[in-house]
Amino acid sequence: MGISRRAFLTRVGQVGGFSAAFTTMQSLGLMPMKGVLAQPIHAAMGVGRGTKVVVLGAGIGGLVSAYELRKLGYDVTVLEARERPGGRNWTGRAGTKVEFTDGTVQTINWEDGNYQNLGPARLPSIHLTMLGYARELDVPMEVEINTTRSSLMQNDKANGGRPMVQRKAINDTRGHVSELLSKCVARGGLDAEISKEDRERMLAFLKIYGPLDTSNKYVGSERAGLKVYPGAGKQAEEVELPMDMATLLDEDFWTSMLYEEVSDWQATMMQPVGGMDQIPFAFARSLGEIVKYNSPVTQIRKTGKGVSVMYMQHGAEKKIDADYCICAMPFSILKKTPNDFSPAFKAVIDGSTMGHSLKIPWESRRFWEQDYNIYGGLSFVAQGPSPVWYPSSRLMHPTGIIVVGYMDEAEREGFAKLTMEEKFAASRATIEKLHPGHAKELKKPIYCGWRMVKWNEGSWIDKYGTGPDGYNTVIEPDGPIYFAGDTISHLVGWQEGAALSGRRAVNMISERVKTSQTASHRRVMSS
Repeated sequence: MGISRRAFLTRVGQVGGFSAAFTTMQSLGLMPMKGVLAQPIHAAMGVGRGTKVVVLGAGIGGLVSAYELRKLGYDVTVLEARERPGGRNWTGRAGTKVEFTDGTVQTINWEDGNYQNLGPARLPSIHLTMLGYARELDVPMEVEINTTRSSLMQNDKANGGRPMVQRKAINDTRGHVSELLSKCVARGGLDAEISKEDRERMLAFLKIYGPLDTSNKYVGSERAGLKVYPGAGKQAEEVELPMDMATLLDEDFWTSMLYEEVSDWQATMMQPVGGMDQIPFAFARSLGEIVKYNSPVTQIRKTGKGVSVMYMQHGAEKKIDADYCICAMPFSILKKTPNDFSPAFKAVIDGSTMGHSLKIPWESRRFWEQDYNIYGGLSFVAQGPSPVWYPSSRLMHPTGIIVVGYMDEAEREGFAKLTMEEKFAASRATIEKLHPGHAKELKKPIYCGWRMVKWNEGSWIDKYGTGPDGYNTVIEPDGPIYFAGDTISHLVGWQEGAALSGRRAVNMISERVKTSQTASHRRVMSS
């Protein structure tokens, strides 16, 4: 029975994973991947004059909404519960207090200049909206090293528990897969509807992709690392023997090897110089007094003319009336805020659940750079807090902030029930597996568990109430109330989703205002 090109590529993916399938597609001249430009806001300048909008929350969704509304002439006020902008976009540095809902407070006392993004920490090159705002707001950017072939992968159940260098795991896997596919193609095992030209091109590609020797076997490669590096005199390079296929086929190693192939994790990644919070602070500087800090919302009510929002400020309850509202509050907080949302919206919000992402950063001597030649990127362990995230900033500085555990607490059974000290101990154990003897160099840890962070109580939406249709409910307005944030997008957890949702809300309000203005004009003309 024949096999189509589509089926062939599917089999390549089954054997070699996404990396092999993606590269195979490229070798056959199939489509590349690129970022998609953000849709422009289709509204005339000045359309918002005389229209008041209140924005709830100064996270990225709220800030983008306010920024674009102001451009169009709207009278805008942003209410933010915290003393800072950014929401989950939060950078910890010396003096930062990590306050939990149970009253626990951790104060960071790292060296001046060291920092860690406790929330989002990378901007993919395909997230053109956020990169565009960084450019527009003059926020200096630098490369975020999301992956390095020098990083490590470790599994207690494989390779005697010893960590493997990523370059060896990836390239030995490619070699073994290439040899297997080469045999299949050469023997006609995947023949039929693949043309002779495609077969020849595929064999030539596998010879290079593997790389394979003259007999189409994988016997190792300098890509996977060298036992002896070339030097002066008679010191010639010596290639390491390849790792066996059985070890490499361990599921956890495959997951760790392929993470960078996800479209929004691929190089080049970016980060603002000095911390991710440089972006919300730039928005805040531009918006000025439009943003009201330390102003938590206490009630959201519809009125005959729009919306009325109650909030606390300086110990007193205040009220703001507006024609429209863009609500960019996390659903975890919104469900506890008195409101008169329609039943369908209340069901979605009240029934929602949030993710419990966490980060555990430590300050340390940069042993990963000085002793292991690792500059940025991620290392993985299969058992314990993972991954380890090495800093891309201040390369070669004596000290740095290393994250040892960035995950959802639910991913590690029983982890959420551990005390903070036990979580720190588990984090140290991860470093000891990857970098034996260096756990003792970790100092000044911070546990940022987002399910307990005040005014968030969760990292990002995990489930919409009422099931899959819940999302389709909240992307529409509830009367004069519109919603924004990464929750109102298909880019959950990413700032790009929050920004795009804010722009969409502004578009929707402007269309409604324009329609109202046109109707009003017609009434005047006909009277």
